[in-house]
Order: sequence, then C-alpha cells, then structure tokens
Amino acid sequence: MRDQIVAGNWKMNKDWEQGLSLAKDIQKMMLEETPDGIKVVVASPYIHLASIAEMSAQSDDLYVAAQNCHAESAGAYTGEVSAPMLKSIGVEYVILGHSERREYFKESHELLARKVKAVLEQDLTPIFCCGEPLSIRESQQQSSFVNQQLSDSLFQLAPESIRRLVIAYEPIWAIGTGKTASAAQAQEMHASIRQHLAARYGEEIADDVPILYGGSCKPTNAEEVFSGPDVDGGLIGGASLNASDFMAIVRSL
Repeated sequence: MRDQIVAGNWKMNKDWEQGLSLAKDIQKMMLEETPDGIKVVVASPYIHLASIAEMSAQSDDLYVAAQNCHAESAGAYTGEVSAPMLKSIGVEYVILGHSERREYFKESHELLARKVKAVLEQDLTPIFCCGEPLSIRESQQQSSFVNQQLSDSLFQLAPESIRRLVIAYEPIWAIGTGKTASAAQAQEMHASIRQHLAARYGEEIADDVPILYGGSCKPTNAEEVFSGPDVDGGLIGGASLNASDFMAIVRSL
C-alpha cells in the first residue's frame, strides 16, 4: 500500500517563535487525534528545521522536510544548504521543483535532476513537484506538459530510486489563486502521471509512488479532492499555516 501523506509547505512564513508555536500545536493535535497510517510532513523555513526534527523524533507519523537544497554536497555556494547538511539535523524529506522555484529562481529540468540525485544519495525522500500553467490547461496539453517535466528530471533514475520518490501534482493556475482543481481533474492528472511512470518503469513500481495534490487545498474541499484512487494526500500551502486547518485536512484523507 502506498504511503498516505499530508505535507505542509510554510514557504517563507513564520519567524522563530511563530514557527515553533505552530509546530507544537500540530504535534499536540496529532497526539489527540491523527488517523492511523497518515504521514504528516512539516516543511518549514530552514530556521525551524532542527527544532521540528527533534519533535519528529519524539512523535509517530510526524516528519520534517526542507523546501529546497543545493545539488552539490559542499563548496563555495554562498547562501545555500546541501542535502548532507539537512540530513545531519534530522530532515527526512526535501521539496524539489516547486513552481515558485522554477519561476523565481529559473530552476531547470537539468538542475532539478541533479538535486533529486543529491537528495537520494543521502537517503532522503524527494517530494518532486510538477504541474501546468493556465495557458497549458486551456490548450488541453496538461498531461503531455507534466509528463515531459517528469521525463526530463526523473527518468534517468534507476527503478529502485523511483520507488523512493513522492510526486506532488500542483496545477500552477490553482496555487494561491483560490482556484482548485475539481476532484475529477485531480484524479485525471494523478492517473496520467501514474500511467506515465508505468510506461517507463512498469506498473508495480508506478503503483508504489505516492502522488500528492497541491493547489489551494483547504478543509472545505480536501475530502473531495482526496477522493480519487490515485490521490494519496496533499502538499498544502496557505492552510498549513494554521494548525487547526492543517489538521482538518489531515483528517480528511
């Protein structure tokens, strides 16, 4: 059975005290009520990672993720953080390929392929993001667009490495816009991604890869979005900044 995962991407939000308070609230609510078998992942800014990793070590089903890392393990890269550094403080997941990094930092398919490899080499789990802009959706080219993203950045990997991935489908037109893909649209794209993986690596491996939905997922729509058989959870943005909202989404899975 595939992992069921809800990951909260705080992006560049929460100062030191605010972040610790939010993480503690999530931890407390998990102790009170968390559905069995659901992995709850917190992707905070770098300043909180070590502290949340300590909480993770004391909590079942709570995991910590970084929002990015460098492709090299060390070197003269001012301002960057490497996968070995993240591993050394207890990080377990790393978000890669988020649309905001592709847009604002011009991250290429080639660079993302190197980052994925660097993360896997440290036995960390990449949460690899893919998704189409509105223009591609309107031209009905979304499946081929997303499949090309996967091919360009992931398909150099060996089958055993593909099994270790988490993929997050994030329709760019739904991120921070209040728009959300319908349950049917989400399932259609998740099924397309899984079929594309199966065509390259076989159905057995494709069936093992969790595929999360990301794109204005809220407590009011999470249950519907998560209803598709190929939707294995969510990568949550704005709603993850409120512990009650975030845990309501977790309980919807």
